[in-house]
Amino acid sequence: MNPAAPRSFKYYDLIMAACVCVLLCANLIGPAKAAQVELPLIGTVTFGADLFFFPISYIFGDVLTEVYGYGRDRRVVWAGFGALLFAAFMAFVIVHLPPARNAFMDSYQQHVEAMFGNTWRVVAGSMIAFAAGSFANSFVMAKMKILSNGRHLWARIVASTAVGQLLDTGLFLTIAFWGIWPQEQLLAVFVAQYLFKLTWEAVLFPVTARFIVFLKRAENLDHYDRDTNFNPFTVKV
Repeated sequence: MNPAAPRSFKYYDLIMAACVCVLLCANLIGPAKAAQVELPLIGTVTFGADLFFFPISYIFGDVLTEVYGYGRDRRVVWAGFGALLFAAFMAFVIVHLPPARNAFMDSYQQHVEAMFGNTWRVVAGSMIAFAAGSFANSFVMAKMKILSNGRHLWARIVASTAVGQLLDTGLFLTIAFWGIWPQEQLLAVFVAQYLFKLTWEAVLFPVTARFIVFLKRAENLDHYDRDTNFNPFTVKV
């Protein structure tokens, strides 16, 4: 056996595929629909329907960093970024291809434009926010694991998510809607979405923790990023 050969893992590729799938679905299916719920003491809250699903990508980021390390999570982030870039390009092409001239396609084209004809600000905001938030989440998770010597998993997950989602939510709303929405509305949406994402992460913590324990045993791995190069602009492990 070649000692220099990279180690293979049972579940890493499957987790990467699942994470990219969640990203694509959350960015293509959810944002086109604005949903509303009535909350006690708060009243009517409006949010993008993807809000329930996009935070799952941060759970994958926590799991990947905790088990496989920052370097392998970084590869997943870039794979997701590439998938989002291709999806944005494909959506642009499909929206702008001339539709067939018949009554059905005339009507259908309007629905295609409504679903996939996002403005460049929404696309740019989504991609920049995802990359910045994901790298911040993984960086904080990795550093806190070293400082705590692997203890206090719950605190590490919540703290890393708090930093990552702060960047993600703030950057996306600023890039996509600054100057379009009133600042009061922008702030209200930011607070509501940010608090929801943190709460969602905390609620799902028992599932996340069990998944991490399972992976560490199955892969016989518990990575610490003591000698890791944290440069986000590389895919080397």
